[in-house]
Amino acid sequence: MKSLKYFLLLSGITILGCKKNIDLYPQSNLNTETFYSTASEVSTALTGCYNGLQKPMLDEWSLTELRSDNAVVGTPGSASTTNKELSDLDMFMPNTSHQGIYSYWLSSYNNIRNANLVLNSLAVNYNENTAALSYDEIKISIEDSIRKKMAAEASFIRAYHYFNLVRLYGGVFLIHEAVSPDDAKKINRTSVENIYKLIIADLLNASSNGITSKYQEIKPADIGRATSWAAKALLAKVYLTLNQKTDAAALLLDIISNSGYGLQSNYSDVFSITNEMNSEILFAVRYKSGSLGLGSPFANLFAPTRSGLAVVNGDGKGYDYPAQELLDNYNPGDARKFFNIGVYISKIYAKKYLSAVVVAQDAENDWPVIRYADILLMLAEAQGNSVSSIALINQTRTRAGIAPLSPASINSVAQFEKVLSDERRFEFAFENQRWFDLLRFNTTFTTITVEQVIKDHYAYMYSQHYSKYPAPTPTLVELQSLVIPNRMLLPIPQREIDNNSTLVIPQNPGY
Repeated sequence: MKSLKYFLLLSGITILGCKKNIDLYPQSNLNTETFYSTASEVSTALTGCYNGLQKPMLDEWSLTELRSDNAVVGTPGSASTTNKELSDLDMFMPNTSHQGIYSYWLSSYNNIRNANLVLNSLAVNYNENTAALSYDEIKISIEDSIRKKMAAEASFIRAYHYFNLVRLYGGVFLIHEAVSPDDAKKINRTSVENIYKLIIADLLNASSNGITSKYQEIKPADIGRATSWAAKALLAKVYLTLNQKTDAAALLLDIISNSGYGLQSNYSDVFSITNEMNSEILFAVRYKSGSLGLGSPFANLFAPTRSGLAVVNGDGKGYDYPAQELLDNYNPGDARKFFNIGVYISKIYAKKYLSAVVVAQDAENDWPVIRYADILLMLAEAQGNSVSSIALINQTRTRAGIAPLSPASINSVAQFEKVLSDERRFEFAFENQRWFDLLRFNTTFTTITVEQVIKDHYAYMYSQHYSKYPAPTPTLVELQSLVIPNRMLLPIPQREIDNNSTLVIPQNPGY
């Protein structure tokens, strides 16, 4: 069956070989006369945008999951540069020149540039004054429906990147058109509010003009593309983050009633490489094995170190190491516990993205971004403590093989928020959701704060992990003192500040 994944396979050879299909024009030569000039060029460039989703994923787990209570650094005593940088993230003391922080920033903005080129070539422009997109006169010969479909997909991808950037770094550079390096230096950081205005405008465009087919009716060529349903789901999460629960609930109810998506019967089936883009996956970052440069590296990155061939061909790096706290908090009979966390001798490891590989770091596993389970649990969050919200939570609990909750047992807002927080934690472990959830709970919940969760995590893990760091070993009090509101954001990469001779770019407070 043909799908976007196999279109990526075919064009990815060219993309990764000489980059003709993405970089038709060097960045330094960009101007209004050198955008893509045919519908075919735009289509290929759009495929490049999907391909460009892969690179940020290399660092995203370390900026999200590792900074949450789900994961720790696998080898606290290692003095390697990589281990030191991971430890600095885990303990909320990264420096402004941290390589992973810069790599994620750079790869995200590179793909924002790719999306901007597609949108600008389609004459789709963003007005910062009205916070709206417009479809202007276009020079390319293209059917209007195809133009809007392409623009919807590019809008989704741009919004996805900006949503991640604004949650990780705060106010960032608002770049919504192709600009030269010199012009880029004239653009300073903008407010968080204005970044969200662009995100919302992009997702409204994507939901209005994207693919509206129900899951069962999606054309083979459209499998894996950003649909209207995916855009509505991401927009709902944006609204939840902004504490606009009524707006979020309306979108989520629409998806539940009309999209055709639904839960898989078994949790493991959601992630099976023989069941990709199933009814639960509204959007995923797609990978394709076969030594094409499009395979997933995470089977090897997350497998335990010095496991040889026992876990995966090519050994493992031991990254995204599960915290014993997470393992201990799963219900003993929870199917998700056994699928998400593996055990090799005395080592535990994240095994969600594990499949057999012929070549190291070339697995088939896609990375889910939006799942139907998320739709259900977001709706519970938007509705708050109610019988219907408990019923939504029970759908994922029942599938996991654990007893459903009785609404009568949830006697307070605090109990409801704890139950929902835990359910999301167990359901989405190692999907880079937990850190963003904790940040959002600071706004949407009344009894859970990210700072307290992390301080409690340090206390739980101190004797078995953090106390094993070499001298000077941090005390628990010292560790907890690093968890302050200013450090919930990452620093702006120092290179962006140092390399700009035109503007003074402000650093985030606390760095």
